[in-house]
Amino acid sequence: NALIHLAGASIAGGRWSASRKNLLRTSRIEATRHLVGALSRLQHPPRVIVASSAIGYYGDRGDENLSETSAPGGDFLSALCREWEAETARGAEFGARVVMLRFGIILAAHGGALPRMALPFKLGAGGRLGSGRQWMSWLTIGEAVGMIRFALANSGLAGPANAVTPNPVRNADFTRILAKTLHRPALFPAWAFALRLALGEMADALLLPSQRVMPSKLEQTGYQFIQPDLAMALAEALRKQA
Repeated sequence: NALIHLAGASIAGGRWSASRKNLLRTSRIEATRHLVGALSRLQHPPRVIVASSAIGYYGDRGDENLSETSAPGGDFLSALCREWEAETARGAEFGARVVMLRFGIILAAHGGALPRMALPFKLGAGGRLGSGRQWMSWLTIGEAVGMIRFALANSGLAGPANAVTPNPVRNADFTRILAKTLHRPALFPAWAFALRLALGEMADALLLPSQRVMPSKLEQTGYQFIQPDLAMALAEALRKQA
């Protein structure tokens, strides 16, 4: 009846060499192409497809409020998301309702971005990234599951949908709240040039871009947020790490 498709190599799993970029593309675009093609040949293909995408679709957008109708960015991650979504959308050709959840930064106790972000603070060496003025659009792992379940059940939701809370924060505020939650200082900023030197293109795509994303479609179709408060979300996730 339904397919949930979340597969894809980790965006932050290694420096973006040519071979790594190729893996990111094939594990998303080509894998989705083969999957949707196979489904189209079934006698009874699924009626609903809920698949992952990412807010990387929008690129670096400063203080702009971004909805699902906002234009895409122009970098590698944006192009990757556009092609990925185009392959997923082919499910509509065999009558499926297709939802592409553009996930923000998912906060979870284990895996994902939060353990890596928390480690410098635990060592007493944490701080903002770059200027700290860039917007971060986030959600908890529990919220991500809730949004997937909602997308499966809600016939009024189709196409791209921003999977974030309605409360984006600037990086400086995020790091301040994270430091307070961990009872650590936030005194050591990671300068943009140092991040670019260490991570190359990944720094500008994952750590320094500003993406002030709003969950417009989810709000319009009646989704009830589970945990929209950042301080409470971080406290819960970090408590589970202990």
